[in-house]
Amino acid sequence: MTQDSDPIGEAIARLRERAQRQGATETGSDANGPRLAVDAERHRLRQLEALLFAAAEPLDIETLQARLPAEAEVEKLLAALQADYAERGVRLVEVGGRWRFETAPDLASLLEEVKEEPRRLSDAGLETLAIIAYHQPVTRAEIEEIRGVAVSKGTIDLLFEIGWIRLRGRRRSPGRPVTYGTTDAFLDYFGLSAIGDLPGVADLKAAGLLDSRLPPGFEVPDPGLGLRGEGEDEELDFDGEDSPDFHVDFMEDEEGEGD
Repeated sequence: MTQDSDPIGEAIARLRERAQRQGATETGSDANGPRLAVDAERHRLRQLEALLFAAAEPLDIETLQARLPAEAEVEKLLAALQADYAERGVRLVEVGGRWRFETAPDLASLLEEVKEEPRRLSDAGLETLAIIAYHQPVTRAEIEEIRGVAVSKGTIDLLFEIGWIRLRGRRRSPGRPVTYGTTDAFLDYFGLSAIGDLPGVADLKAAGLLDSRLPPGFEVPDPGLGLRGEGEDEELDFDGEDSPDFHVDFMEDEEGEGD
């Protein structure tokens, strides 16, 4: 078969020759008999193509036979249609006794789409992220005080892995606890131009995320107002003495203490 060959056209030509050999007595009483037979075959091919194209799932021969005219030879029609689609962008294939159209394997790369999505956060992760976003810079102890429960190391590690939080510095208080804040990646993901664009009480009520009857004294902090002065925290120097502590606390699964 040459590259320019037409399997359906060849099949129709063979039908025409057979009809001519059979003569008018078998194909009809006039000269239109062969043409009518060929046109009927082409019409059945079109019907078969339409059924397979519109089907939500692969179809077996029995289903196709039930939908096509009784005289249709489904297996021969499938073979002809399969040959016609052999060099096209979609192919007719048999899968588990059922027939369907599918993309040609050599074109599969055109339809691939790679999406990288953050791992789904648990309720504890979402609560911790919200506290960090609204109260930053905030320590682990302050997060636990607000939530009323301990913050697991896994929750903090996951937020670091996603890239939504970072170390802000160390609090100028006994023990010099590390403080956390959000990153530019956090702003990008949630469509915020600045941390001050986080929704306030009115926005949260309008979205149905807060009860209209809040307890006395309830307030949502505004991170954009800088609730803590810069002098309360020390910036972390990751090339100095704070670097080993950071690796031990938060990156022990990826790097050693000597990195």
